[in-house]
Amino acid sequence: MTERATTLGVAVIGTGRMGADHVRRIHEVTSGARVTAVVDVDAERAKAVAARVDGCTAYTDPAAAMTAADVDAVLIASPGPAHEATLLAAFEHDLPVLCEKPLTPDAASALRVLEAETRLGHRRVQVGFMRRYDPEYAKLKALLATGQLGRPLMVHNRHRNAASPPFFTSTMLVTDSVAHEADATRWLLGHEITAVTVLRPTPSVNAPDGLRDPQFVVFETDGGALSEEIFVNCGFGYQVQAEVVCERGTARIGDGHALVTNMAGRWGGTIAQDFTERFETAYDHEIQAWVDATRRGEVTGPGVWDGYAAAAVCEAGVRALEDGGRVEVELVEKPALYA
Repeated sequence: MTERATTLGVAVIGTGRMGADHVRRIHEVTSGARVTAVVDVDAERAKAVAARVDGCTAYTDPAAAMTAADVDAVLIASPGPAHEATLLAAFEHDLPVLCEKPLTPDAASALRVLEAETRLGHRRVQVGFMRRYDPEYAKLKALLATGQLGRPLMVHNRHRNAASPPFFTSTMLVTDSVAHEADATRWLLGHEITAVTVLRPTPSVNAPDGLRDPQFVVFETDGGALSEEIFVNCGFGYQVQAEVVCERGTARIGDGHALVTNMAGRWGGTIAQDFTERFETAYDHEIQAWVDATRRGEVTGPGVWDGYAAAAVCEAGVRALEDGGRVEVELVEKPALYA
C-alpha cells in the first residue's frame, strides 16, 4: 500500500453503540484521520451519526461507501454475521480494515476470510482485540517478554460483568466474552490453545432463568494449562483480571487500585460498570495505532489469523459447554503470510 493522504478518510460501518463511539473517537481523539462516511442499514440512524461530523456522508450500502473518493480505510463495527461480506468487499478494493471482534461468528467463515486475504498476498485487516492496547496488559506482556519470572505455567483470567443484557445466552458467554480471554492468552504467552473444557457450577441466583452463569473454562495450550472464569451477572461491576503464574514468580493486573480511599471508617475505590469505561484508553490506543500504521502503508496488531484462532477456540468452547468434556481445537496450518 502506498503512503496515504495526510489525513486518512475512514468509513465506519455500523453505527450502533460501538460504531457511534468509534465515530466520536476518530472525530475527537484520534489524530491523522477523519470520518468521511458512515454506513448502517438504518438510514435515519446513519444520517443522525453523520450529521455530527462535518463532511461525513451517510450510506446504507458498505460497497457504495468503499467506492467513495474520500474513503481510504474501513472500520467495521456492524454485527458479527455481517462481517464476512464486508471484509470480502474491502479486499476487492484493497482497502485497509479495522474489524471489531469477532472477525466472523464461526471458524468456517473466518477461514474463508483468511483464505481470501492470503490470496491477496498481503495483510489488510487488524482485528479489534483491544486488550492488547490496554496499558496494564501491555505492561504484563512486556514483563513476560523479559523472562524475569521464568516460564509461564498458568494464567488465571477473570471476566465479570455487572449484569447480562436480556438477549444474552449461555453460548454467548463463550463467543462474546471468553473470546477476549482466548486472544489475550494466546498473545501474552505466544501459545496456541489446543483444547477447551467448560465446567458449569450451579448458576447464580442473579442469572436469568436458563443462563448458565458463571462458567469455568479451562484452556490447554501447546505450552501449558490455563484457567478462565466468566461471570456475567456478578452484580457489582465490570472486572477483568489476569494473573500469570511463572516458574520464578507471578504477575497480576486488573485489581483497579489506581485510587484507594479511606473515609468514614471504610476504605476502597470504584469499579468500572462496563467495558467502554474500563477499556476506554485501550480503544483510544488501538484506533490510533491502526491509523498510524495505515498511513505508513502497514498493517500491525492482531490480524485475521488471530480472529480465526479465537473463533476456533470459541467453537470448541461451545461444544464443551453443550456436550461436556474436553474438546480439541481444530486449526488449519498457519499460512506463511501470518508467520
